[in-house]
Amino acid sequence: MAAKSSKTADEPTTSSTGTKSLYEASTQFKSWNFSPEQLVIVRESLNSAAVTAIRNTFETDEPGSSAHVSFLNAEDEHLLVKLYITKIPQLCGHFRFPEEVEATAITYLKRFYLRNTVMDWHPKNVMLTALFLATKTTNNPISLDSYTSNIPRTSPSDVLDLEFLVAQSLGFEFAVWHAHRALWGLWLDLQYLPEITEDLRPRDVYEMALKHVRNSRFTDVELIYTPSQISLAALSLASPLLAQKWVDSKSSGATDSASETLESIIGTVKYFITQAGQPPDVEAVREVDRRLKLCKNPDKVVGSKAYLARKVEEERKAEAKRNKKVEDARRAIEDDDPFGSALNEAERAQRIRELDEDDD
Repeated sequence: MAAKSSKTADEPTTSSTGTKSLYEASTQFKSWNFSPEQLVIVRESLNSAAVTAIRNTFETDEPGSSAHVSFLNAEDEHLLVKLYITKIPQLCGHFRFPEEVEATAITYLKRFYLRNTVMDWHPKNVMLTALFLATKTTNNPISLDSYTSNIPRTSPSDVLDLEFLVAQSLGFEFAVWHAHRALWGLWLDLQYLPEITEDLRPRDVYEMALKHVRNSRFTDVELIYTPSQISLAALSLASPLLAQKWVDSKSSGATDSASETLESIIGTVKYFITQAGQPPDVEAVREVDRRLKLCKNPDKVVGSKAYLARKVEEERKAEAKRNKKVEDARRAIEDDDPFGSALNEAERAQRIRELDEDDD
């Protein structure tokens, strides 16, 4: 389970009355807010556990077989996930899905791999499932057949087989607070500042800031900072003047310490966006994907010995569970039997018929 971060300066604060902000009350803040150090720990822990489990499975099937396997590390996994994040805008453009669907699907994919590993679940089908789920949770539904028929080599089962797993990994927490919506609110604020004339806020500044918000989706900033902090950083990249004017309009009475903290946060977010807000190197990802084919969890590979053994064990447990239910039901009937458990089935049936005749 992913760890939650403790209260830090980059998180939203409560109001002067002690009440929580709307964002602080959200599942996003409670369940999906981390420090950079915590993200490293979560990913490395997942990776280490997966490598141990897969190595043990290899050794069980064929002793010594894991010695020459080049397992993925946490950075490799993150790189592969990042590649499939870049596929979501491409698909959204093809289907003409709105910005909300794109941003939500990307968030779902990131969150999924804070609870799972690519060595268990390849990002390709998880990405397709996350996008399909996002169309429903944002009220932009598309039929499954229409969706999969427009994606090469994709069947409805590729999506449906993972839909519950994805939803479960998200903790069924589907609502997402997005930086692009915060940016729009910030832009509207600027229109009501008397000193900001229309020539000081040309539309292309907003479009440039929105581009920076979109680039931020290739980074971890949404898992660390608030949507308003990300949107302010994006505006600052597009127009430092407008960003500062907005801050000045909101910081009346703010302490020097608070102002310095905000400036530091915005600077860090800008660094993330400019340094990591690009698609990964395709050749590097291909190498990771090639290695993944050799270290994928056999338990999840249909037809493998480990997969078949797991299915046999699951069926054995299911059969035992069914038998236990039958036995519990039989005992319950006998406990309630007015004729006593000593009667055999034929005698019991005969007694029931006699009682029925007496009632008539």
